[in-house]
Amino acid sequence: MTTSMTIAQAAAATGLSVHTLRYYERIGLLDPVERRDNTHRRYTQEDLDWIGFLLKLKSTGLPVRGMLRYAELRRQGNTLESVAERKAILQAHTLSVQHTLAELQSNLAVLHWKIDLYGEIEKEAAAQAGRRTADRNDAAPAAQPASAHQERTAT
Repeated sequence: MTTSMTIAQAAAATGLSVHTLRYYERIGLLDPVERRDNTHRRYTQEDLDWIGFLLKLKSTGLPVRGMLRYAELRRQGNTLESVAERKAILQAHTLSVQHTLAELQSNLAVLHWKIDLYGEIEKEAAAQAGRRTADRNDAAPAAQPASAHQERTAT
């Protein structure tokens, strides 16, 4: 006997809301979920695995339209045409994800460069502030009246 879970349990397990699970079923991303005599949905591990895959596609930027096409092809079974088109969808999407990753890596390199630059600027500014403070300390006695200076040096 296969264990199954309620929609609330499936929502908790997938991180999706109950509303989203119903929506995915309604638009065809999920096959109709098995129901008990009381009409309550019962999700199987296979359902959860499929939802997990859909979440990977979604998080990597595949539009819902692409996921719907993939789901439709999946329902057709492992025919040569279905498998070839699913593979082509995944290959195209993989190229898109790789392009996005390369762009993000390039952007990240610029951020690191800028952070390093600001670190150097901070070091230079701190050194200049230290020199100004030292210069002020050296110049302070000369700015005081001679009698006050003489009193301090005499004691």
